[in-house]
Amino acid sequence: MIETTMATAQRQFDIAAELLALEPEVRDMLREPRRELIVHFPVKLDNGRVRTLTGYRVHHNITRGPALGGLRLQSSATLDEMQALAMWMTWSCAIVQIPYGGAKGAIVCDHRELTSGELERIIRRYVTEITPLIGAERDVIMPDLNTNEQTMAWIMDTYSMHHGYTMPSVATGKPVQVGGSQGHGQGTARGLCYTVRQAASKIGLDLAGARVVMQGSGSTGRLVLQFLAEMGCRVIAASDDNTGVVAETDAGIDVNTLIEHRVNTDGVANLAGTKPISHNELLELPCDILVLAAGQNDISGANAGRIQAKIVVELANGPITPTGDSILANKQIMVVPDILANAGGIVVSYFEWVQGLQEFFWTEREVHGELATTMERAFNEVFTVAQERFVPLRTAAYLLAVDRVVRAMAMRGIYP
Repeated sequence: MIETTMATAQRQFDIAAELLALEPEVRDMLREPRRELIVHFPVKLDNGRVRTLTGYRVHHNITRGPALGGLRLQSSATLDEMQALAMWMTWSCAIVQIPYGGAKGAIVCDHRELTSGELERIIRRYVTEITPLIGAERDVIMPDLNTNEQTMAWIMDTYSMHHGYTMPSVATGKPVQVGGSQGHGQGTARGLCYTVRQAASKIGLDLAGARVVMQGSGSTGRLVLQFLAEMGCRVIAASDDNTGVVAETDAGIDVNTLIEHRVNTDGVANLAGTKPISHNELLELPCDILVLAAGQNDISGANAGRIQAKIVVELANGPITPTGDSILANKQIMVVPDILANAGGIVVSYFEWVQGLQEFFWTEREVHGELATTMERAFNEVFTVAQERFVPLRTAAYLLAVDRVVRAMAMRGIYP
């Protein structure tokens, strides 16, 4: 039986808590979110009917600063999943030394069934419902699954209208015309590629010609493919929600052709120069780098023994179960964990937050340069802990992140 997402997050935390010998009361505080808000709100649709939707906003820990977390539109969203994602955000922020805590939010809906006007009304009503929790110094919202810069602009505008003046730093990932940062849309993808570069250097892997398998090819995944190709990597297989394809020759798949086909057809099926492959077969292909950019629990005890990659990188949250982790570690496959690999978006969100508060904006080159420095430093700090403690990168990342949060909690104490 596959455990819940929150159970997976808690098991990952428990491993670090045991190695850090945390007191039981400290563990209890960090195993559960600090607060959870569930809202049910009506929205008028274009046809005049009223539909009641459910929304979530979860804060895991805010000891190190305001909460930061994405807002997603997802018909299958659950409170359990938001709890886990908020916890992972806490650890990500701590790993990259960003002064935030973890949050996550969702509106339960299928965005594909809604018009632009309906989406705007839904977002604005959701923001109104959660206004007591959010703010530039309380909880900063960023894009996530099925939300984008337009969504963030609506969020910022709604919150600002409630307060009577423009408050840009309540949301990040906004259009540059309303206080967004240069380079934000590329932050997650670039950040992941910087960690791939560092990981490859640690195991002596030359990225020139390195074989890449990409599980999932959404907007961020396509950027990852583009940047890895620019680094010299060779993409040999890719997938979407429904199917996968593998290159018919050793030359691999032309990334520009793949991206164009994916955008035009909303999938990878029937891509020239490829043949179909199942999702399970794709994960088990011999390759140098396997990027997991789809769902959760895709590598588990059932298939981890057949994974043949040298480096597995988690773009998605929670794609490997704890049992799968253990098997990959025994096979000496390096796993770059989600809380490190996909933290680039968090870093650039922080840059945007700072720029908005200061009303002083950076160039795209400055953003990319600071992002590279931050991600490379974070990877090397995690790698050092892994070497010193003889543990996998995920455990090392948790040791580093949890310790930083616990130290901050100890310094602040408990009020009253």
